[in-house]
Amino acid sequence: MNVLLIGGGGREHALAWKLAQSPVLGRLYCAPGNAGIADVAELAGLDVSDHAAVAAFCTDKQIGLVVVGPEAPLVAGLADDLESAGIPVFGPSKAASALEGSKGYTKDLCAEYGIPTAAYGRFTGAASAKSYLSGQALPIVIKADGLAAGKGVVIAETHAEAEDAIKACFQGAFGEAGAEVVIEEFLTGEEASFFALVDGETALPLATAQDHKRAYDGDQGPNTGGMGAYSPAPLMTPDLCARVMDEIVLPTVKAMKARGTPFKGVLYAGLMIQDGAPKLIEYNVRFGDPEAQVLMMRLKSDLLPALLGTAQGRLGGMTLAWHEDAALCVVMAAEGYPGAYEKGTEIKGLDAASVEDDAVVFHAGTVRDGNRILATGGRVLGVTARGADIAQAQARAYAVVDTIDWPGGFCRRDIGWRAVNRGT
Repeated sequence: MNVLLIGGGGREHALAWKLAQSPVLGRLYCAPGNAGIADVAELAGLDVSDHAAVAAFCTDKQIGLVVVGPEAPLVAGLADDLESAGIPVFGPSKAASALEGSKGYTKDLCAEYGIPTAAYGRFTGAASAKSYLSGQALPIVIKADGLAAGKGVVIAETHAEAEDAIKACFQGAFGEAGAEVVIEEFLTGEEASFFALVDGETALPLATAQDHKRAYDGDQGPNTGGMGAYSPAPLMTPDLCARVMDEIVLPTVKAMKARGTPFKGVLYAGLMIQDGAPKLIEYNVRFGDPEAQVLMMRLKSDLLPALLGTAQGRLGGMTLAWHEDAALCVVMAAEGYPGAYEKGTEIKGLDAASVEDDAVVFHAGTVRDGNRILATGGRVLGVTARGADIAQAQARAYAVVDTIDWPGGFCRRDIGWRAVNRGT
């Protein structure tokens, strides 16, 4: 079977790396891809926003499955247009992608179906938002309703900060994403990531993971798209995973089906765990990045049949096997990220790094220029390793990091600290 993978980040490199191992794979294409993905897939010069061109490519190349990595093409309805052309797609419809595309939509669904989440209000104007804010405890969370490339969330410590965040949204700082604002209660506890494949009716939980959003060691600095991750998450006990399925994931699957917008794809629940109880922070409608890197390193089963079964509504009875080993990913980012950063800096030492056992350097923002690899994005590499436990995986990952010669980059040196402190 020929497969087209949409995307060009670290998540997509991890998916491509795993898909390339499938015995049922014919040819693997990726659009737009990156320098690392080019080692395992054929890069296609497609404009992903041109859905007709993507469909024509699929027909020409006899694509049996399209795997959509990022959220933006899903929210734009790529899955709908491909399915209308008779092309199987792993990824939800435009309507179902509202679980990520509109934070207010998800909060309203939680309220209607009794799914535990933070108290909230949603607003289309600054005056009503500020009026609601005046009666709320601090800190408080201000969110642009739509997709804002991970930049539309502010945890405000003061009312002035909160009002500035509201003002920024309604004055166009995030474009259309900020046309509506969600104000949420600030949840305390420990965050975790929970993933499940969903075929519209059946949900198959995946391995657990935990990521690190803050830019610097000790969970300091600004929020980012993710500076590292590990799997499994010791916090997520079997009992807690069962609660997440029963109280959050399955009610959501049933709600989406009842609304006539069944969800097909991977449902990523960002959770806050407090006193052993889970609450939903937000949904994503795609694999996390860098969580996908550690999940793919631990997945023992063939990924391709699972994604195809999800797309075709055939998850019932399907199981997945996982390596008992732990996996840990360290993100190497361009200096200055998540703020302004320089593009085009050269990365050396990747050939030496790639020969390490039980470790893979997944590319995100990279391009090949002759014999050189250049950094083109904020998050650039995801150095991922397996080990008998988190501590060993951590040691192996950082050993590889130290072989990479990239003066223009930085990374956190404490990825996995919670799990290591727990002795797992």
